Amino acid sequence: HWLSVAKTRLETLQALDAIDLQVQRYMLVQVFTSALVGVATWLAFLWIGVEHAAVWGVLTFVLNFIPYLGSIIATGAAMLVGFAQFSSLEMALLIGGVAMLINLVEGYVITPLLTSRAMRMNPVAVFAGVLTWGWLWGIWGLFLGVPILVVIKVVCDRVDEFKVVGELLGE
Repeated sequence: HWLSVAKTRLETLQALDAIDLQVQRYMLVQVFTSALVGVATWLAFLWIGVEHAAVWGVLTFVLNFIPYLGSIIATGAAMLVGFAQFSSLEMALLIGGVAMLINLVEGYVITPLLTSRAMRMNPVAVFAGVLTWGWLWGIWGLFLGVPILVVIKVVCDRVDEFKVVGELLGE
């Protein structure tokens, strides 16, 4: 009996270690892509002539941690400030378009690619999971959706009855 208890404890510790590693990888990808968005926004706004471009870079870095909504808030705010600074609808649209382009490339190309590689998860499953958790729990679901999926995948990979779910969530 004690041998099976020790085996179960070892399997549990291995699963917890795997969860910890995957969540760390996810957070590293989030910090990297947010920094990339912040630097790209700063440089683009500097090139356009937006005042306080570095502040916009920091703001977009922070807002990028909020899935989906952060980029919408940053783009809308940048357009308003662009209109206020330049008194021109064309400049406001240019600034908003540049902010949107940066966020689209990051959100639909860079982040899914890096996330799926770092976590070995299916990008479609990650997207659907984040939307589902966001729908269930609102903003907290958007923040916690991927870590919850990581936990589900790691557990399903280790329980024979749920291996199919782990394979579905995997690459």
